[in-house]
Amino acid sequence: MRLLHLTLPVSDVGTVAAWFHDVLQLRVVGNHVHIGWSTIELQAANGQPLGGVHLAFNVPDNRFNEAMTWLRERVPLQRNPEGIDYFALESNWQSQSVYFTGPDGLILELIGRKRLPASTHGGAFHGSELTCLSEVGLPSADVDAVGAQASARFGVQPLSPPSSHFAPMGDDEGLLIVVAADRRWFPEQKDLPNAQGLLLRVGDVQGSGELADAAQGWRVVA
Repeated sequence: MRLLHLTLPVSDVGTVAAWFHDVLQLRVVGNHVHIGWSTIELQAANGQPLGGVHLAFNVPDNRFNEAMTWLRERVPLQRNPEGIDYFALESNWQSQSVYFTGPDGLILELIGRKRLPASTHGGAFHGSELTCLSEVGLPSADVDAVGAQASARFGVQPLSPPSSHFAPMGDDEGLLIVVAADRRWFPEQKDLPNAQGLLLRVGDVQGSGELADAAQGWRVVA
C-alpha cells in the first residue's frame, strides 16, 4: 500500500510549508509538500483541533545513521521516560526509528525498514532522500472494527499482531496506524492521538472505497 495524498489541517499554511522546506529539506510547491510518491496538502485548520497527529517518513535503512545525524542538527529528538531516543524493532517490524516534534505538535518519525531497497547515496544525508510518507495515525474508539474494515475494503493485513489498542494495517511502504483514542503516542506518552480533518488517499491496494471515523473526523479513500 502507498500513501499518496494527505490533506493536513494546520494553523498557518505558509509557516508550516516553510518548516517542511527549511528544516526537512523537502520540495514544497505552494501548499503541497512532496516526499517521494507522497504529497501532503496543507490546509487552514479553521478551528479544527491541532496537535497529536502522527506521521512517519521512510528512510533507506542503510542511510539511517546519516539521517539521524542530519536530523539531530535540525530538531530535538523525542525521548521515552527512560531518556532513550533511538528505537529498533525486530520481529515483524525489522525497523529502526527516531521521533521528533513538528509544527502544531505533529508527532513525526523517521523510520528505516530493513526489507525495503537500499539507497545508492553516500556522504551527508539530505531530506530529498526521504522516500515517502509511510504512516498516518488514525485514532478510534473501536480499533478492532477499523482494522477489520481496512482488511475488507483495501485488502491490507496487520504488519504485526494487532490488539484492541494498536493495529498497524498495511506494509513497509504504507501503514494505517490504528490506535485507541485514549492511547498516548510513543515515545513521550504525553499526547493523545488526533486526526480531525485528515483525508488520506491510498493506492496499490486490492479494493476501493472509503474507511472513515466520523467521531474522530478522519477519512481514508482508495
